[in-house]
Amino acid sequence: MADFGPCENWPVYWTCDISAYAPELTGYAVSAATRILWALSGRRFGLCTTTLRPCAEDCHTGGGFPFYESWEWRVGYAMPPWDFYRLPYCSGGCAGHCSCSDLSEVRLPAPVDHVVTVKMDGTPMATGAYRLDNNRLLVRTDGSRWPRCNDLNKNDDQPGTWSVTAAYGEDVPDSGRLAMGELACEIAKAGSGIDCRLPPAVTQLVRQGVTISVPDFGQILLHGRTGLYLVDMFLSAENPKSLRQRARVYDVDRIAPRRAGS
Repeated sequence: MADFGPCENWPVYWTCDISAYAPELTGYAVSAATRILWALSGRRFGLCTTTLRPCAEDCHTGGGFPFYESWEWRVGYAMPPWDFYRLPYCSGGCAGHCSCSDLSEVRLPAPVDHVVTVKMDGTPMATGAYRLDNNRLLVRTDGSRWPRCNDLNKNDDQPGTWSVTAAYGEDVPDSGRLAMGELACEIAKAGSGIDCRLPPAVTQLVRQGVTISVPDFGQILLHGRTGLYLVDMFLSAENPKSLRQRARVYDVDRIAPRRAGS
């Protein structure tokens, strides 16, 4: 499964005065800092938004346990690693583990950070008409049931369709935003030809009888650090083992996802 990078630039708490830099340069600095911190923190932080198109599903409660007769979903917005994939979706009345009544729910790919919007016949539903349970179960709370049919030949702004737009991932913490500000500032300085605090390539400098030793930048990078205080404090707290990414579990019998247009 390929990594496609962060979906958007991380938010920034600037630690320097950027008024002297061209907006284009600060934009490049933010983009570069986002990519660097995203990779060094284990490709963990940052939210990606995607639109799901649930299909019809039958849900039965034989023996008190729900099971799924057919399941499938479509992703309207191609966000890796999903595009065309499968999703258990219960549109019928399923009794929950602790519920005395049936629930109309959709099981989304987990974990969902939050639901952005739910469209029904092209119109956004009121946020009070549904809720998110366990970071994946979209439960309808307005007394109606989720539709059994979804016309996938139409865009989700047309009658006969419905969709769920959800945000996936983990939001950038305040320490990451401060780290972004420090790193982006130093990149902007380097890009404008101003002395910056990014570690130099030399490890020792002798001038007027004074010897200054600087840590080997190559060794710093090998340990997943940058030599900048706020940046390395953030990385040490959030990725102390310098992991490249979170562990993943693969199902070899699962139908391979398809990336449309690739």
